[in-house]
Amino acid sequence: MKKATYLLLLLTLLFNCKNESKTEKINANKETTQPSQKTASTKIEKQLREVYKSEDNIIVDAVANDSAWAKSKWYALDQVWLGDSLTKEDYSGRFKLSWTNDALYILAEIKDDTLIDKIEDPLVKWWDDDCLEIFVDEDNSGGEHQYNHNAFAYHIALDGNIVDMSTEKIGKLYNSHIESKNRTTGNTTIWEVKMSLYDDSYNDKGSNTPVKLSVNKKIGFAIAYCDNDKSLERENFIGSIPVEGEDKNRGWIDANIFGTLLLKE
Repeated sequence: MKKATYLLLLLTLLFNCKNESKTEKINANKETTQPSQKTASTKIEKQLREVYKSEDNIIVDAVANDSAWAKSKWYALDQVWLGDSLTKEDYSGRFKLSWTNDALYILAEIKDDTLIDKIEDPLVKWWDDDCLEIFVDEDNSGGEHQYNHNAFAYHIALDGNIVDMSTEKIGKLYNSHIESKNRTTGNTTIWEVKMSLYDDSYNDKGSNTPVKLSVNKKIGFAIAYCDNDKSLERENFIGSIPVEGEDKNRGWIDANIFGTLLLKE
């Protein structure tokens, strides 16, 4: 009788241990599949720039003869985030901004002595070809956005493909978000960009509607240029805003470094 009791207790203990082990594995899997938690915003509003609404339609053709550009101010694109210091013979850049109810518009003038677009697959090392990169945080909230859509870091390739990191931690084409054209004369390339803005509820696998823009809206913003002069990797990364610390290549992760745009009539 005692042997039977001991055997029953032993079987009960074994069964409970298996269940506990199974539960631990399930919980561990849940933790690894949870989305990364967003870092709390520590954004301090800086580089506040007023952007004026266009009274006329802006045609995205890289010609830059629209009335909005005649009225807009040039801003320098001259902060070296990666690489050595640059000479004017190798690179210089500047940009303008405007907006309508439907989109933010960017005009960039890049003087680059060598244009590189050697990687055919748009989702392979897209940052190592020459490209324009635009960082935008629709509600100016700041915070982390590496693998979420709290903000976007759009790489605009010379061929017009638009790439950013998706929530699946891989590059994804976002060509429907941006209309762009570029035109090169000599060593000068004009980029004209129309960008729809999306809030942080954006779902890579769902249906999404762009945000309507309005007067006095604030938007987190920075712009940069990836410069490669026939190397295996980009040689320089030049941005629009000073970044403190040694690691200045943080725009694709940290929206706290962005400047702020204030939309005006």
